[in-house]
Amino acid sequence: MIKDSLTTTVDSSSTPGFLTWMSHRRLWVTLLLGMSSGLPLALVGSTLQAWYTEAGVNVITIGALSLAGQPYVYKFLWARFLDLYQLPVLGLRRGWIFAMQLLLAGVFVLMAFLDPISSPMLLGVLALVAASLSATQDIAVDAYRTDLLPKQEHGLGAALYTSGYRLAFLFSGGIALIIAANIGFKATYIIMAIGMLFGALATLWAPRLTPLPEERMGFMQLIVAPFKELMSRKSIGLILLFIVFYKLGDAFALQLTTTFLLRGLGFNLIDVGMIYKTVGLVGTIVGLVLAGAIMTRIRLYTALWFFGVLQGLSIFCFIVLAWVGKSYSLMIFTIFLEYFCTGLGTAAFLALLMGMCDHRYTATQFALLSALASIGRVFVGPLAGLIVAYWGWVPYYCCGVALAAPGLILLWLVRERIEDQYLPE
Repeated sequence: MIKDSLTTTVDSSSTPGFLTWMSHRRLWVTLLLGMSSGLPLALVGSTLQAWYTEAGVNVITIGALSLAGQPYVYKFLWARFLDLYQLPVLGLRRGWIFAMQLLLAGVFVLMAFLDPISSPMLLGVLALVAASLSATQDIAVDAYRTDLLPKQEHGLGAALYTSGYRLAFLFSGGIALIIAANIGFKATYIIMAIGMLFGALATLWAPRLTPLPEERMGFMQLIVAPFKELMSRKSIGLILLFIVFYKLGDAFALQLTTTFLLRGLGFNLIDVGMIYKTVGLVGTIVGLVLAGAIMTRIRLYTALWFFGVLQGLSIFCFIVLAWVGKSYSLMIFTIFLEYFCTGLGTAAFLALLMGMCDHRYTATQFALLSALASIGRVFVGPLAGLIVAYWGWVPYYCCGVALAAPGLILLWLVRERIEDQYLPE
């Protein structure tokens, strides 16, 4: 029987071991809400990219599609309103999550009635709208799980959340391509809309949080307070730069992977859907599970450093694959290793972001920190498309390796602050 360990507040003394988390409702909810957060990303990213690729759209335009993800970067601008106001009935955080899930389902249905040939601009605009709703859902989900979980469970919670995220990403980014190859992208987006409604059921099951006492200050002070508190911390400038650059090389290398496999190497939609997405999911979950176990035994800084080095080195396999050409075995090995290392780094990185949040301003601060982390994923798309168009795939992946270095240098510079301030108590 699943324990409902939270009705109004969390008892932080009841912290499960890694192998006994299944008995705690709050950790099941973390997994399920991770799935709800992960579903939309591929539908405005890699799956949409595959739709445009199959329609014959040029690679520069496909690269520019990443700009539809800009709301993930700017979400901190409206995150404070999710801290200050709650929608009726479901209480703090859950009302916003539920509303965004319903709206996302509606937008995906609208996208199903368009296509990249006759309505490329309108389809792109709807992708932008979906990304805005998805970013708002992420604000609420990130704040909800950060407030829901005791600090000792942040590493485990990050692993569970990201595992759910990746499972949903397989559904909307891998299985969706298999479905599209058989019945088309239009029907695929309708099926994905139904998937969002299942996420809404998880929100209804999630425990209710008790709102924090209202702060007595002026409106502008309420808006500015989360940013002021964050910026008052020692070495915060370097830490924020680290957050921007830690996953940059990884994000750059994965930016055009679907196009690389389809157009660069000649794999088909079935190959990409069944092999790339499935192997990527398995690699990520193995990495997350291993990271969750390791992080109970080593310091956060050590995890960030070791996992960050592996993230950068794994990109070399893409360079080899680009040289060799179409090879199923090498593709499987490359994808598994890349996503395995990505899973390792993501678990440690999210644990850091959760530990940095003041619970008075969770939605705003986590939104700002995660927005900074998504800058690379959003804005390197056009640059990635230009590099591939004019120089080719090998120079593109060499740039990905080079972009992994700045994050590690910044990590070394802020090591003392991370070890002193952001470890679980």
